[in-house]
Amino acid sequence: MVDVVLMQGFAGFMWLLSMALIVFSGFALIDAATRREDAYRAADKQTKPFWLIILGIAFVVNLIFNILSFLPIIGLIATIVYMVDVRPALRGLPGGGRSSRRGSSSDGPYGPWNGGR
Repeated sequence: MVDVVLMQGFAGFMWLLSMALIVFSGFALIDAATRREDAYRAADKQTKPFWLIILGIAFVVNLIFNILSFLPIIGLIATIVYMVDVRPALRGLPGGGRSSRRGSSSDGPYGPWNGGR
C-alpha cells in the first residue's frame, strides 16, 4: 500500500517536472523567435535560425521523451544556455533586441523630428 502511494507521488512529481521543462523550453523558443535577427550578430552570439532550431528540437524532445531519458537533459542544457547567456546579451542591446518598432518613422536619434518648428 505504501509502495503504491510512493510510486504515484513520484509519478506525479515527474509529470510536474516534465510540464515545467516543456513550459521553460517553450518560453525560450518564443523569446528567441521574437528577437531581431541582427541582434544576435550584434551580441556576438550564434544566428537566430541556429537558436530557433536548437530550442525547437529541445521543445519537441521534451514533448516526446520521458524526463528520465538523456535527450530532455540535453535540451534542458541548451535552453539554460540560451536563457543565461544569449537572452541577457540580447536584452542588453538598445531596444532589447525586440522586433517591434516603438517610435515613429520621423524619429531621429535625439527624439521626434518636428520639421524645424
